[in-house]
Amino acid sequence: MNQELIDLAVERGRLLERISSQRQLLAQQLQPLGEAMGTADRVVSGARQCGDYLKRHPELVATGVAVLVILRPGRVWRWSRRGFFAWRTWRMLRRELSDLGVVKRA
Repeated sequence: MNQELIDLAVERGRLLERISSQRQLLAQQLQPLGEAMGTADRVVSGARQCGDYLKRHPELVATGVAVLVILRPGRVWRWSRRGFFAWRTWRMLRRELSDLGVVKRA
């Protein structure tokens, strides 16, 4: 019985050592992904801060639209389409990322 316990303890030690080396290897292999995700987090945070600022100051948006309309009326339609496309793409991307569990659903 004693020998069986010793054998189990030795096997447990080997497994723990194997798990530790696998964790280290996984952490090393995922380091570039972690750096990229950190950059993506900073970009998303900046975009949210910008959106929050514009929500608090809608007069800036209205002024920008008014200047655009006054100075270049022919370009309003083109920029409106681009803005709508960007907005629609962003919503689709957010939905896909939330479905994957990467971001929380708003």
